[in-house]
Amino acid sequence: METKSDRAVNKYLAGYNCSQAVVCTFCEELGMKEEDAFKIAEGFGSGMGALGDTCGAVTGMFMAISYANSKSGINDLKATRKDTYAKIRKSAELFQEEHCSLYCRELLKEKQGNKTEGCAKCVKDAAKIVEKFLNGEI
Repeated sequence: METKSDRAVNKYLAGYNCSQAVVCTFCEELGMKEEDAFKIAEGFGSGMGALGDTCGAVTGMFMAISYANSKSGINDLKATRKDTYAKIRKSAELFQEEHCSLYCRELLKEKQGNKTEGCAKCVKDAAKIVEKFLNGEI
């Protein structure tokens, strides 16, 4: 049986960018159309539009957790903001425990530039953290 983290890696290896691979894996649970998530996440791959900044797998993880956790809306702008921020910080902490950084350029340096293998590991680990959140572990 294919796990969610395996599905995210398979999406990445099929051509989704790292951010798309993570957030699109959880569309069904989030109640999002995959095409919409794919479009939203497009600019976040390779460290925020290939700038090497925050890892795209991490931003995909943040998007999925934020979307699932937020109960805020136009009429109550801050209903769950503090709680969502706390969950984002915790997910970032968990990712950093497994990796040296949240930044694409540093992660790639750590993986000696092996983008396919290094990024696939980041995608897998980010998806695992989203699963923990959805299972109430974060």
